[in-house]
Amino acid sequence: MVAVRESHFAGPDFDLNAWVERYCPELEQAPSLLRVIEAVMSLAQSHCNDEEHLHLCSARCRELIEILSPLNMDLETLQAAVLFVANEEGWIELEQIEEDFGKNLATLVQSVQAMDAIRTLNLSQSANPGQIDNLRRMLLAMVEDVRAVVIKLAERVVLLREAKTLPETERVLLAREIAEVFAPLANRLGIGQLKWELEDLAFRYQHPDTYKDIARLLDQKRIDREQYIEAFVAKVQHRLDEEHVKGKVYGRPKHIYSIWKKMQNKQLQFDKLFDVRAVRIVTERLQDCYAALGVVHSLFKHIPQEFDDYVANPKPNGYQSIHTVVLGPEGRTVEIQIRTDDMHQDAELGVAAHWKYKEGGSGGKPSGYEEKINWLRKILQWQEDVAESGNLVDEIRSQVFEDRVYVFTPGGEVVDLPLGSTVLDFAYYIHSQVGHKAIGAKVDGRIVPFTYQVATGERVEIITSKQPNPKRDWLNPNLGYIYSSRARSKISHFFKLEDKDKNQAAGKEILENELGKIGLNISDAETAIERFNVHSLEDLMAAVGAGDVRINQVINHIQSRQRSSEDKQDEDLEKLLKKTAPSSKPTKGQIEVEGVGNLMTHIAGCCHPLPGDPIQGFITQGRGISVHRSDCPQLKELLSKSPERAVDVVWGENYSGGYRVKLKVIGSERPGLLRDVTTLLANEKINVVSMATSSDAKRQLHTVDLELEFNNIDGLSRVMHKMEQIPGIIESKRQ
Repeated sequence: MVAVRESHFAGPDFDLNAWVERYCPELEQAPSLLRVIEAVMSLAQSHCNDEEHLHLCSARCRELIEILSPLNMDLETLQAAVLFVANEEGWIELEQIEEDFGKNLATLVQSVQAMDAIRTLNLSQSANPGQIDNLRRMLLAMVEDVRAVVIKLAERVVLLREAKTLPETERVLLAREIAEVFAPLANRLGIGQLKWELEDLAFRYQHPDTYKDIARLLDQKRIDREQYIEAFVAKVQHRLDEEHVKGKVYGRPKHIYSIWKKMQNKQLQFDKLFDVRAVRIVTERLQDCYAALGVVHSLFKHIPQEFDDYVANPKPNGYQSIHTVVLGPEGRTVEIQIRTDDMHQDAELGVAAHWKYKEGGSGGKPSGYEEKINWLRKILQWQEDVAESGNLVDEIRSQVFEDRVYVFTPGGEVVDLPLGSTVLDFAYYIHSQVGHKAIGAKVDGRIVPFTYQVATGERVEIITSKQPNPKRDWLNPNLGYIYSSRARSKISHFFKLEDKDKNQAAGKEILENELGKIGLNISDAETAIERFNVHSLEDLMAAVGAGDVRINQVINHIQSRQRSSEDKQDEDLEKLLKKTAPSSKPTKGQIEVEGVGNLMTHIAGCCHPLPGDPIQGFITQGRGISVHRSDCPQLKELLSKSPERAVDVVWGENYSGGYRVKLKVIGSERPGLLRDVTTLLANEKINVVSMATSSDAKRQLHTVDLELEFNNIDGLSRVMHKMEQIPGIIESKRQ
């Protein structure tokens, strides 16, 4: 269910002074909080004439305080939440906040703003450099002052409440974003009190009918359930007192989203769920948890498969409790959580429960806070590992949203990895050198392959050599050696440093082959240098060879640049034609000669250029202008002897004739290969002028020489790409 707060019912007789005293962390701090609230309300009245909007903003400020105060947040957090609302509305700038209220509050408000970068993590499929920078700033803000995270989560709760007045499409999109991004973040930080409210509110907007159905079923059985739980609690409490176990037993609220999720996961109907009837036991000491568990199991029969000890094996977000399900009176199932008071505070408040113990503050060093801050710091450190490969967004997305596995080192330390991680991922998590030197792995004492995916509770040991010896095959995603982008980045970095010359040669070969397929040469790749943040063509070749830059991205970029360049050349040519021959209309034939009307042209047989290819004209004797591809070797030889015969030509607008292109297709010898090739050409409606085949029995290769007719280069590129998708085809290249 959704919490109801005092701010929802503030009427004309609302006493702000009394309200502030009620929610201020300490009574003597009330005037300071009141001063900020009144200052913001004064700014609101001077900037906004809409009474309804003013009332909404006032309620928003109060509700933020009502959410944050029970989370043990301090005076600065409450003040910053109010100022954040004013800053978002545009009533006050950060500079003015610093001048009027101090640098600490201005910095905290700015940190809350930086948290907005988390919104792109799960909904966006890719990240640009600007987004990466925003994420880094967000991580720094989270580590420097975790209160910013709590304010942002509270602000999302308030925003979801207000969303009921929005159009349905906007409301559903907002609910989806919060369910996929902010609720998992609250869960990862262990702030259960905000997590369940975000989930329930988002679920109500995304699935309104299902939400109402479950709420109705809960309400129908409420009286019966409350009476049952009341009797159950009294019985357990009486037995705990008899056994001198210090603990308090009470019924606990059930959240509609968690009920629905369990119905989906276990394929159960509402009346078959174990935890619709739920009880919590909170003890003073850890040993009392297990004593209480013994009392419960002595009173009622328990269901073994529903028992979980998250005290001995905490969840990745630090959550600790003992979960058990028993058959209570009348054979009804009851779910019971048993935890200490400290565990309860951690479960409800998470990182917020211990924010006061931040380094440099007072007090000790509670593990709950440190675990979560260490998680934030680890992500901040990992950005250095994954920055070069551009996978920072994927890494954070994995850390926040993906399921986790818990494994142990030989020394008994717990390692938290993404679900799907292999033993090699584990090795690189421990240290990059452990991964580089890995030659084997053991799981629970038995030898396993590097592709073995670890499971929670397993003990993993990495066998290493004296010298680093990673394999390039580890980078192949189809082989399953590694799962995490962190490990992939470390391996790529190793080869980048160790084998730059080898990578450069491999990258050059890859570029030449792929560029050759579309009639370009290696020099055309220079246009991609700036796009991929390298300093030279050699660096680009090395990046391609190392796998840091994908070849298809380079080719797509070069082609798009060429199209843009050709479009500009067409515009320049049109302007020149108008200038040199203002009285004549521009030609619309097959080939247009710069500054001249229709002339006799023909396509050179040596290179067979297609519309879209860069072309150059050569004035022949008696045959007009022959049109070559710009990189044609024959053209270069002709121009070396008679450079004065060069003439600039461009493709005409209305060319509809076909150009012949020779294509060589090489594949593995297999039955049906030629049939698949000809079927592809028929489906693409390509005219086959001639075809010749040959076989190499020794090498088990089959070669098909084709002469095809195309209208433009896009058709050729499409056919060559599809040709290489045919099983057994090794290479398809233009001759």
